[in-house]
Amino acid sequence: MPMDTKTEIEKLAEEFESCRKVLVALGDENRQHLILEMMRMGNCSGARVGDITKRTHLSHPAVSHHLQILKDAGILKVRKEATKNYYFFDPDAKSFDRLVHMLQRAKKLAGKMPDRIGE
Repeated sequence: MPMDTKTEIEKLAEEFESCRKVLVALGDENRQHLILEMMRMGNCSGARVGDITKRTHLSHPAVSHHLQILKDAGILKVRKEATKNYYFFDPDAKSFDRLVHMLQRAKKLAGKMPDRIGE
């Protein structure tokens, strides 16, 4: 394997590692459901845990737990107003930028690899 390809693979591995939180967050069916329900709510100013819970089969603590994982992954942000928390999609979406960049690098690198099907 050429040295530049090996270096590219090592860089890709580092980028993949930096994307693990967002990949794990997006990989869970319950969190996918929460994301979809938040989108369907159409409230750009944010949604409260109770409102999201009503739209799912999950308990209030479970929704809170999943929202925290999405927040830690950089997908959501939270805004506090007195005693109320409003969750909304992170407008900067740096975690998504890293993920897209990593996927583009992976696609480009895969395109450079020889055909291994053998046909």
